Amino acid sequence: MRKSDWFQRLLYVIMAVLGGYILYKSAGLLAKNTGIKDTLNTGTVQRSLEDAAMRTYAPAYTGSVENRDTGTWMAGWMRQIVPVYSYLAEGQAEGEDGNVSEEQTEIWTENEANPETGSDGEAEVMTETEAMPETEAVPVSSARISPGLREQLRDFNYLLTNYYTVDGGTTADEELLDADALLEEDLHIEQNSDIPQILIYHTHSQEAFADSEEGNVSDTIVGMGEVLAEELQKYGYNVIHDTGVYDLVNGVLDRSSAYDYARESVQQILEEYPSVEVIIDLHRDGVEGRKFVTEIEGRPTAMIMFFNGISRNSQDQPLYWLGNPYIRQNLAFSLQLQMKAREEYPGFTRNIYLKAERFNLHLRPRSLLVEAGTQMNTVEEERNAMIPLADLIHQVLSGT
Repeated sequence: MRKSDWFQRLLYVIMAVLGGYILYKSAGLLAKNTGIKDTLNTGTVQRSLEDAAMRTYAPAYTGSVENRDTGTWMAGWMRQIVPVYSYLAEGQAEGEDGNVSEEQTEIWTENEANPETGSDGEAEVMTETEAMPETEAVPVSSARISPGLREQLRDFNYLLTNYYTVDGGTTADEELLDADALLEEDLHIEQNSDIPQILIYHTHSQEAFADSEEGNVSDTIVGMGEVLAEELQKYGYNVIHDTGVYDLVNGVLDRSSAYDYARESVQQILEEYPSVEVIIDLHRDGVEGRKFVTEIEGRPTAMIMFFNGISRNSQDQPLYWLGNPYIRQNLAFSLQLQMKAREEYPGFTRNIYLKAERFNLHLRPRSLLVEAGTQMNTVEEERNAMIPLADLIHQVLSGT
């Protein structure tokens, strides 16, 4: 039995015993002590305990449990309820074979409520006018952003509404989303075709499209990664494309540990090629009954969405066991790409999505998770999307 499996089974036993004991003792204590009841009925203590209880005893509160890793979920709960567990688990996580599991959840859109479909049952096609709010197209460079838009971006509510979608399991504040700081972050690198600079990989390699040919890897998200790598190489970057499979276990689709497996592989690649400065985890989104498409230079093109894991919960508390020292740089990367996209390719991007966990974005300052289209988009639309995506990445990395 792997050490990680043993550790998770131990968690199950501890959770069952402690859960019953805590509920039993709490009920008796509250019945006798009105002072404690009054304390728990107000303030942040109440909200924290309510949130912990809901996440523990009503998994649907935070989304479909089928696509969440039980190890991560329980680890977070145990840290809130039993402080000594946090100390022990952090020690495990810091070791080479630490067993505190990374976030292992299907990307958010595959868990959201089913959207409405047209009366004929066909997939609803989301165009740029429907999926994106109207906003002024602007360049990344602060010097070229109009004073009026600059002031708008400093308005946190405006920035949040027009550029971001925040998942219910996390929260974002003005300090985190400081537009001035994010847009002025220096992300440029010098192109050097002699050493590896960019790594592209796929946590969910089995993601395919509406007309993908079964068994043809080039018709999957892995094939799109190859197109993206080729386009970036045209700009003078040395690109590694990792085609490893992390979401199949014994030939069966299993995404419960995909982020763990992918992280181990990516870390090995980074040890072998420390010159890598940019990491891109390329996905295909999954929104039931919908596709996201626009037109660029006369070609039907799948829309993309930049995705950030910000390692904080819905009460604005850091998820210390999923630490990420590069949150600011990751957010700067996605926002600069978003701003450049609205200038160069209006309608190409959906709002940036923020979620609680980190999704392996802690491995390099310029780490990016991209959702390209959905399962309803065609292979042609997806391939067409890789060309402007490569151009945007180049413009931000080169500072042009």
